[in-house]
Amino acid sequence: MSDHAAFRALVSGRVQGVFFRDSTRRRAQELRLAGWVRNLPDGRVEAYAVGTRDACEVLLEFLRTGPPRASVTHVDVKWESPAAPLVGEFEIR
Repeated sequence: MSDHAAFRALVSGRVQGVFFRDSTRRRAQELRLAGWVRNLPDGRVEAYAVGTRDACEVLLEFLRTGPPRASVTHVDVKWESPAAPLVGEFEIR
């Protein structure tokens, strides 16, 4: 049994222009997660992360509050079963 997991999250609120993507990238790298984070045209931030289930849960908790200047109002999360572990860094797109 693998403890690898993946999730895609859509984060709503004041999440653009407040260092949300960079803070998410740094936190994900500390947790040794792979994936990416990006701004969406509608003002939300989308993140995709792959790694251990525990590390994914910790990043998800971070997304629910974000960095100090952010104001998160909602996080929509979809858990996925990764076909294979994503190799590489966590990047800003």
